[in-house]
Amino acid sequence: MTAGGGSVGPVETRFFTFAEPPTGLPLECGRSLGPVTLAYETYGSLNPERSNAVLVLHALSGDAHAAGLHDGEKTPGWWDDMIGPGKGLDTEKYFVICSNVLGGCKGSTGPASTNPRTGRPYGLELPVLTIKDMVDAQSRLVESLGIKKLLAVVGGSMGGMQVLQWMVSYPDRIRAAIPIATTLKHAPQQIAFDEVGRQAIMADSNWKEGEYYGGPLPSKGLAVARMVGHITYMSDASMAEKFGRRLKSEGEPGKFGTDFEVEGYLRYRGDSFVKRFDANSYLYITKAMDNFDLLAERRLAEVFRGLRARVLVIAFKSDWLYPAYQSKEIVKACKLAGVDASYCEIDSTYGHDAFLLEVEEETHLIQHFLRTATENGHGAREGERVSDEIRAQNHT
Repeated sequence: MTAGGGSVGPVETRFFTFAEPPTGLPLECGRSLGPVTLAYETYGSLNPERSNAVLVLHALSGDAHAAGLHDGEKTPGWWDDMIGPGKGLDTEKYFVICSNVLGGCKGSTGPASTNPRTGRPYGLELPVLTIKDMVDAQSRLVESLGIKKLLAVVGGSMGGMQVLQWMVSYPDRIRAAIPIATTLKHAPQQIAFDEVGRQAIMADSNWKEGEYYGGPLPSKGLAVARMVGHITYMSDASMAEKFGRRLKSEGEPGKFGTDFEVEGYLRYRGDSFVKRFDANSYLYITKAMDNFDLLAERRLAEVFRGLRARVLVIAFKSDWLYPAYQSKEIVKACKLAGVDASYCEIDSTYGHDAFLLEVEEETHLIQHFLRTATENGHGAREGERVSDEIRAQNHT
């Protein structure tokens, strides 16, 4: 679970504001949004050629704080094991950028942000947002940093969806892409889990049609949504190993208390989540994930046509939320489009959470992949492998 390397040390979150009215940022829904603010952090240094930038894209509950420590805090960023000197995303080589997504609640414009038209939080007045809208906002941030072309875009889960959208929306602005544990579109089961979470939030009496700011929060509903989500992030094997059927304390079990360790863990996760996440952001972001569908108006062979970036797709055997067949479909789409794509399926028992936990394996793969992408321009020589993983076949 761990890999060598050092810490990036103290870091600060910065903010980029753009798309001032009346123009705003055009959205897929046909409306515009402005001004827009993105919270972001950077690690490492941009080289004189501005060719070593790597954009890291976070999952549903992530934010801009991917590595290092904020002043006064003891918990590092959410991918600290992967970002830093000597790590998978080596900050002695690469300039790493991570932003909180549009619609988020950790500094970027989202439902809790002030609507300049009313002077109150947007709430449900915020337009419907999509993964493409998030990526369009990120492209503005990258441009503001003076970067014309990214060395790579990297992300897992919802972050992987953003990677795929970069591959479609800005194929000429990336040299490499690493989508991890993700999909071209949500399957019915994935939509179903998200809908249960949304219904839990909206059933909370404190939700009040999204107008809860300044009053009691819909904490119970959001906590249940997080509990449901967290179950899907683990696997049967990892839950059995971590909890088994162990009781929290000796003695006769209560009627409906937290008798089992797994119950206490889920409640803890739910209670912790409501302290750092906005319920309306959860609604907007999960809906953006469900609406994401790169196959909606395209055949599989057309999705990545014209893309010259090199691609590494990573999946995990025990991930039942984003099963490996969905990653293989991404590789198939790449191959049919003539894109240089490699596939690695890691034998892990951690379930979907493996993309945050299988650090050693991911470090090995990503270091080699980025090294060859750097040495060989936009891609490696035909037939070159990324480590010893299975090279995906071009099925028809």
